[in-house]
Amino acid sequence: MNIPSKYNASLVEDKWYDYWTKHNYFHSEVDDREPYTIVIPPPNVTGVLHMGHMLNNTIQDVLIRRARLLGKNACWVPGMDHASIATEAKVVAKLKEEGIDKNSLTRNEFLKHAWDWKNKYGGIILEQLKKLGASCDWERTKFTMDEDMSEAVIKVFVELYKKGLIYRGYRMVNWDPEAQTTLSDEEVIYEERQGNLYYLQYNVEGSEEKVTIATTRPETILGDTAICINPNDDRYQNLREKKVIVPLCNRVIPIIEDEYVDVEFGTGCLKVTPAHDENDKVLGDKHNLEVIDIFHPNATLNSYGLHYEGKDRFVVRKEIVKELKEKGYLIKTEQHTNKVGTSERTKAVIEPRLSDQWFLNMEELAKPALDAVLKTEEVKLVPKKFENTYKHWMENIRNWNISRQLWWGQQIPAYYYGDGKEDFVVAETKEEALKLAQEKTQNSALKIENLKQDPDVLDTWFSSWLWPISVFDGIRNPDNEEINYYYPTNDLVTGPDILFFWVARMIMAGYEYKGKRPFENVYLTGLVRDKQRRKMSKSLGNSPDALKLIEDFGADGVRVGLLLSSAAGNDLLFDESLCQQGKQFANKIWNAFRLIKGWKIDKEKEQSKVSKIGLQWYENRFQQGLTEIEDHYSKYRLSDALMAIYKLVWDDFCSWLLEIIKPTYGEAIDEKTYNAVIELFESNLKILHPFMPFITEEIWQYISERTPEEALIIAKYPEKQLFDSSLINDFELVKEVVSGIRTIRKEKNIPFKDSVDLSIINNENLTKDFDVVVKKLTNLAKVDYISEKITGASFRVKSNEYFIPISLDMVNAEEEIEKLKKELQKAEGFLSSVQKKLSNERFMSNAPDQVVATERKKESDTLAKIKTIKQSLESLQ
Repeated sequence: MNIPSKYNASLVEDKWYDYWTKHNYFHSEVDDREPYTIVIPPPNVTGVLHMGHMLNNTIQDVLIRRARLLGKNACWVPGMDHASIATEAKVVAKLKEEGIDKNSLTRNEFLKHAWDWKNKYGGIILEQLKKLGASCDWERTKFTMDEDMSEAVIKVFVELYKKGLIYRGYRMVNWDPEAQTTLSDEEVIYEERQGNLYYLQYNVEGSEEKVTIATTRPETILGDTAICINPNDDRYQNLREKKVIVPLCNRVIPIIEDEYVDVEFGTGCLKVTPAHDENDKVLGDKHNLEVIDIFHPNATLNSYGLHYEGKDRFVVRKEIVKELKEKGYLIKTEQHTNKVGTSERTKAVIEPRLSDQWFLNMEELAKPALDAVLKTEEVKLVPKKFENTYKHWMENIRNWNISRQLWWGQQIPAYYYGDGKEDFVVAETKEEALKLAQEKTQNSALKIENLKQDPDVLDTWFSSWLWPISVFDGIRNPDNEEINYYYPTNDLVTGPDILFFWVARMIMAGYEYKGKRPFENVYLTGLVRDKQRRKMSKSLGNSPDALKLIEDFGADGVRVGLLLSSAAGNDLLFDESLCQQGKQFANKIWNAFRLIKGWKIDKEKEQSKVSKIGLQWYENRFQQGLTEIEDHYSKYRLSDALMAIYKLVWDDFCSWLLEIIKPTYGEAIDEKTYNAVIELFESNLKILHPFMPFITEEIWQYISERTPEEALIIAKYPEKQLFDSSLINDFELVKEVVSGIRTIRKEKNIPFKDSVDLSIINNENLTKDFDVVVKKLTNLAKVDYISEKITGASFRVKSNEYFIPISLDMVNAEEEIEKLKKELQKAEGFLSSVQKKLSNERFMSNAPDQVVATERKKESDTLAKIKTIKQSLESLQ
């Protein structure tokens, strides 16, 4: 068998991904095995692979591949979100490039362009995920606007409307003037911005008096319909029941009184603009004020803006301030920091706007979802710290504005048959709507063409909150075989930024429509940041090309690089050197495999004692490592699981076991040892496979000829067994002994080819079984056990002393004393830190017994070592 000298990731990755796909290993069907299900957080159809996707999907793939190895029926459902705002913006921009105005098209004409764009450009990200090694069940790929998915969304809307949870209302909403649609409260991001506070004077009608107000938005004075004072404010008692004249537009408006006014803010007089501020709208309703909207939907001023009509709000702000100053209305300006709402999607500054919209009452839906996380713990958030954020959101939940003024999305199934606000019916189809309208109006002559469907679409999240149910058709067919088998799903991997947007809403939908949680565990990843802790972004130029990373370091290298630095819920400080470390790990594994396969096998040769001991140690060490790894998995500490595997394979297998069993140059290895090390290597590959699927499958298939049924991707994961802790602990001492001897060889310039003797004062009663291992690894001629110190280079391991007899001219007493003093200082420092911990009452009362016992053992071992060092110092001095 010709094994390439170097590992070529690009060739290997394409080969094995095609092989896995060809043999349908990723596909799942209902059977009698235990299901393990993950639904992908559907990326936007407009998206391309970035570092956040890489991290999130690597974690999901690790979990799904491990489940497959554990013999579970692993099902990872991929898909895409139709992303109403983002996609419509892309299509509008494309049409603009072609000289087509959206407003010149009918709805159906626009949707044809949108579907053409989706079919041509959408879904690139799913193809890119394949390069990462994502083992999704691609046959199950869903899109939130697939016909069956849209039917589920419409069905849910109708049912919730019938329950009285969905209603239509004229409310103040968050308006995105760039996308020209409403946004839910959760889609508004508040940013602190430096602005100004403008002090303006209004003339009191019929007198020389003036009223001063302070505002951050002087352009909105053109929509003022009152000035409000606090009835308890003694400064303004003289203004009661008077009227003022709005600057520039000369509108006469009343002075009203309300305790809502904060007498400490600004001047204590408040301008009231009901059309452009939520709190002003409340005041306006209470005092029956006129509502004057001064903006077009794109935030340019309308006819109420007078000579500013057609100009953008921010342009007008600068120009109106200048005019107000020139005409004596602006008396002063102060710098002022305030929170400005911006659109999560377009980044545009949000405009409060009054509009007829559809809302979902959330109070009834939120309670079981709140209890599921905080009381029954049916749904667990990892890390647990996010429970407080979840609790705050859910206890302060507001009704969800679910309508959007767009064309791309599920059109709201409300049908109007007249001009009145209540002249509508809600139904799944137009035919059903006609029947309902005829019944409601008692007019059987009403025709289907008389019905006009609401032009708005539903918020994208209104489709994705059903995702874990609708991908298995659990809304349209609530008792089908697949929904009963795959639901609830097991793990959800996502970011904390959509904990409320998506996660909480899915939990609500799960209890509302299935009476069950949608998933058991929510693994919340951190944000991917650069080394300077800055968020990755195109504008900063600090976001690497994900596919270029795979090209440079291999998919396995990138996966390792991402996970080595990613603890659940903590931000990942990404550094390309971590991917280089992952690539080096792949090369280390490859070279270890080539070393083993390069050994000649002698079937007649007896297994040596050193090989037998080395294999026995690693078998136990592997089981200890497997126990640690499985514990990390159970706590979703995937980076810790990977690091445990990394150390097990790199340090224990490659650096120790292979050195122990490696045949002398020119000699063969016995067959028993060779077969045993291959078996252990295969066990290593099994636990490595979820993290590094490509190189592990490549080596697995090189080890021996395999049928498709014997591929690593569906092999059996190693089972945990009992292990000998004392054997492993003793070998840790052996490692220190070997290291000590190697250090002396280096310090005294003794070549490895020259054998040396070793004398031991065995205060620790360490077994002599490992002497053969030490002899082989350090080229010892003989090992003696002594009771008295002898002259020579020495070192200590715990209370044991080790001497290498060398010629007197090679022993420098002063150097040895200095070395011992440094050892003593280090040991005493370590002892101090351990004793400090043991004298800490809080530590002693809270730490588990096992942890306390470990610290006490450290104390006793260090005391013994200090005693030995002091004796050696006395001897030399």
